[in-house]
Amino acid sequence: MTLSGSTTLTPSFPLVFRSARPADGATLWRLVQAAGTLELNSQYFYLLLATDFGDTCLIAELDGQAVGMVIGYHPPREPATAFVWQVGLLPKHQGKGLGLQMLMAWLSLPANTHCQWVTATVADDNTASQALFKRLAAELQTGCEVRPHFTAEHFAHDHPAEPLYRIGPLARGTPSRAD
Repeated sequence: MTLSGSTTLTPSFPLVFRSARPADGATLWRLVQAAGTLELNSQYFYLLLATDFGDTCLIAELDGQAVGMVIGYHPPREPATAFVWQVGLLPKHQGKGLGLQMLMAWLSLPANTHCQWVTATVADDNTASQALFKRLAAELQTGCEVRPHFTAEHFAHDHPAEPLYRIGPLARGTPSRAD
């Protein structure tokens, strides 16, 4: 994959990346559940995401088995933005740099190639995701602005604030297909 201003990442092992399909709803739900670090939503919710936003969701497979995912979409009021909602890997694949590799492949999905910005909200206590998005900005050789977004008062239950990470602008070359 090539993004202008970035280096090409070489997989540590042969991962295959593709867009999600409606049949992947249960797969997304299982991956989020198995990751052990993400907030799990209903199975129906992941089915809707895989069906209606499958073009902006990524499945990472190893030997035909799903091992990771990036769930995202384009905010309706910000069509040039790709919002990352959840990034997850099975525990045995965590800590190997695959999160960054998945995000780079996710940006190369045809549905995301026009985007000039990547955004995500990251809980104040989620240092791993904070570091991941800062690494993404560094890899893309662009800025990473962190600003208040969702405060603890926005949530119905005890939940840390989730500032918005805004990465970009992206210098886009001709990305290769990730699926």
